[in-house]
Amino acid sequence: MTETPAPNRRFLTIEQVAQELNVSEVQIRALLRSGDLRGIQVGGRGVWRIGVNDVEDFIAEAYRKTAERIAAGDLGDPVQGMEE
Repeated sequence: MTETPAPNRRFLTIEQVAQELNVSEVQIRALLRSGDLRGIQVGGRGVWRIGVNDVEDFIAEAYRKTAERIAAGDLGDPVQGMEE
């Protein structure tokens, strides 16, 4: 069962963000390294934490970029490759 973050939680773990976006933890780490997804490292071991608002901003930006690509005809069929 997927752990649901508390509604008032400010930060999420890499695992929680990966579950929220339905991608792998490796993908989230790559997004953090590239700066596409904002996060912070805390503690002596540099554990990543991602703000809930940063996840929402990332999603909004992804929608914006996707809409631009669709409008420019860069995506082809936007339904192609979607799971049924």
